[in-house]
Amino acid sequence: MSGKQVTIKGPDGEFMAYLNGTGPAIVVIQEIFGINHVVREIVDDLAAQGWTAIAPDLFWRLEPGVELTDKTKEEWDRAFDLMNRFDIDKGVEDIAATIGYARTLSANGKVGAVGYCLGGLLAYLTAARTDADATVGYYGVNIPSFLGEKDGIKNPLTLHVAGQDQFVDSEAQKAMKEGLKDHPKVTLHFYPERDHAFARVGGAHYHEGDAQTANARTRDFFRDHLG
Repeated sequence: MSGKQVTIKGPDGEFMAYLNGTGPAIVVIQEIFGINHVVREIVDDLAAQGWTAIAPDLFWRLEPGVELTDKTKEEWDRAFDLMNRFDIDKGVEDIAATIGYARTLSANGKVGAVGYCLGGLLAYLTAARTDADATVGYYGVNIPSFLGEKDGIKNPLTLHVAGQDQFVDSEAQKAMKEGLKDHPKVTLHFYPERDHAFARVGGAHYHEGDAQTANARTRDFFRDHLG
């Protein structure tokens, strides 16, 4: 089943999202490369598992329709430039609008979210600031700067943490562990030998075994909490 482009009305205007599937809904939160083939494949895979999956274009205010890869320095430079100019607060507002849209499509009204890299941080903030029913973040960057918002997390959140993450050093990982260990809704899974983006298929640090483990945990988590 192939996906399609839909339009979401957010608080500041309309933006595109890639949609596929039927069932309870999951919002897929992009990396710094935009809604590229990796994100669309995640959406399509979730659709094949029985979910309504939707990935909003969060860079639309900067440049709609960004599709980069992780294969060239030029694309990395452009991706980092977009990330540095990206308004995180506005991004979470767009995710909230996408959650609202997804609830109208969800088979049971429930909506989860899953994010990677930049999207891992946004997943944490989605759990803290929106009404998402269950949220997962992969190797989120800069989460310690937002630990003051942890009390806003009312629904289950799982975070996958790469132990050798080049963008999240040991002190940041320690802060996450200490800051969230007593939160009743938060679960952290650590992958001690893995670097950033270990679950990105085709990426330089992809590790099939730990990616499968993390993805299996994510599947079980969503089945438990989204029905």
